[in-house]
This record gives sequence, C-alpha cells and structure tokens, in this order.
Amino acid sequence: MALNAAALDPRIKATVTSTMYNMSRVYANGYFDRENSASDRMRTKKALAAERMAEYRRGTYARAGGVIDQVPADAPQFVKDYHDYYRTPLGYHKRSPGSNMGWNKTGTMSFMNQPIDVYVSEIESPVLMIHGEKAHSLYFSKTEFSKLTGNNKELYIVKGANHTDLYYKADVIPFAKIAEFFRTSLK
Repeated sequence: MALNAAALDPRIKATVTSTMYNMSRVYANGYFDRENSASDRMRTKKALAAERMAEYRRGTYARAGGVIDQVPADAPQFVKDYHDYYRTPLGYHKRSPGSNMGWNKTGTMSFMNQPIDVYVSEIESPVLMIHGEKAHSLYFSKTEFSKLTGNNKELYIVKGANHTDLYYKADVIPFAKIAEFFRTSLK
C-alpha cells in the first residue's frame, strides 16, 4: 500500500516499507506464487462467488480463519512466527483478523484483479524497503525493489529477522537506519 501511495501521489517525499506484503499478488497467485495460473484463479473465483451467494442466503459472512490456536510441529515456520506474535498478549487484539477468525472470506476478493504494484517504477522520491532475511515474505520486497528506478532506492535486509520480528522487536528494527533515511531524504 505504501509503494502504491508513493506511485500515486508526488507529494510523498520519502517512503519506508517494513516487511512489505503484496496483498494483490498473494490473493491472485497464492503464497509463493504456487497458484499462478488462469485455472487456479478461476477455481478460486468460483469458490469465492459461491461463498458470496451462501453469505447472502445466510445473511452473515464467513471468516477465513486467523492464526490457529495450536500449531502442529510440522507447520511452516512463518505460521509458527505468526502464532508467536498474534496469539500471545504481545500481538493479540480482539479486533485483529490475525488474532481471531481472520478476514471476511470474500471481503478481499477484489485484490485478485487489482494489482497495486503496477506503477511503482514511476516513484521518483526516495524509498527504503526493510525486510527480514528469514521472512517468508521477503520475495515481495525483492520483486518490488527490482521494479524501482533511480539511485535513491534501497533494499535493506535485516540479518536473522523473520516477518514478525520487524513488527515489535526494538533490538531488531533498524530505527537508526530509518531515522537517517528520513533525515537525508526530507531535506
């Protein structure tokens, strides 16, 4: 969203992303682009269309499911990382989709057809993208960074950090890097 805003509005003088997530990409292609075909998308669209009809008939919407209460030992590491944040007092909030039952199943359906990264190559202002080295989502930042142009862009990888570490770990978040970026960029 931040890169899309910077591409849209030239009044934005500098942009920082941290553990950037491309929601339109993940909804259209699945995690790690594992469902990146027209037939995969059509199967998803049909399921979501059927769900919308069911929601209409019920008069309520279904939730996609948030972070599970008990994480199996063989769960992907990012599921464990999410659990360690969203299902603990540190990251839990009663209105957080991650902490509870997840998003409305059909509420984010439009992301599939609305890529938000189309014009990021047109961002002229400085951009600092920060991502954890061990984050499952690192591929989002790497892809978007490859589209940026100009010598005022940087992808900063935080060694050893996972996706959620950059949400809250004060000893991991590169505050000095961010402060210096804004000090230099907002002159």
